[in-house]
Amino acid sequence: MSVKIQIENYHFYYANQQVLKGINLTINANEIFSIIGPAHSGKTTLLRSINRMNNEPNSRAEGKIYLDGKDVNTIDENILRRRVGMIFATPIPIPATIFNNVAYGPRLKGIKSLAHLRNIVEKSLRAAYLWEEVKDRLSDSALRLSGGQQQRLCIARALAVEPEVLMMDEPCSGLDPISTAKIEEALQHLKKEYTIILVTNNTKQAARVADTIAFFLSGELIETGPPEVIFTRPKDKRTDDYISGRMG
Repeated sequence: MSVKIQIENYHFYYANQQVLKGINLTINANEIFSIIGPAHSGKTTLLRSINRMNNEPNSRAEGKIYLDGKDVNTIDENILRRRVGMIFATPIPIPATIFNNVAYGPRLKGIKSLAHLRNIVEKSLRAAYLWEEVKDRLSDSALRLSGGQQQRLCIARALAVEPEVLMMDEPCSGLDPISTAKIEEALQHLKKEYTIILVTNNTKQAARVADTIAFFLSGELIETGPPEVIFTRPKDKRTDDYISGRMG
């Protein structure tokens, strides 16, 4: 496997509070890399660091994050965020039609051909497992979709600009089991073309979909490994305590 993202001795601070402490991680291309851990473990902060959404006043970082061997701080922010897409816990569709939600990014890239846009929209909606549900209502408002459909629409919107990495921060939070299953099914197919980083508080979800799991606690990376190791014979007692529910 080729390395997609390399994180080396990465520390992150908000003012005087250290949120991440010496993180070292290797994320391979075309895998689902799941990050688990209790609240305030630094999981979201790590995602936001990868595509430089953490560049805020009174914050600072130490260490390096590389995308395909290149320091992310040397990549133009707009280019970086096209290459590394982000899906948040709460879906935020644009107040526009379903079609225009997905076509928004490609139009910003300068694509004007309606035929080309239609192809992109269909391909993206199919990849997000939403096409069959909305193909006859593309001119409807995206705000009329259910929560699970809106989340898959946001995935399609991210895919439409052809990212290389798709980061997801609790994408199934608050969704019903059927919507969650559809997103998980989509992820298994998407990893053939994309590298996926999934933050989830649902350990069963991580066990179902992840190729590699990282357990974070209080800003530290405790251990990484395949699901069969993390869930049955973790090296660190703190991991076992979290997995078994003795820590939450």
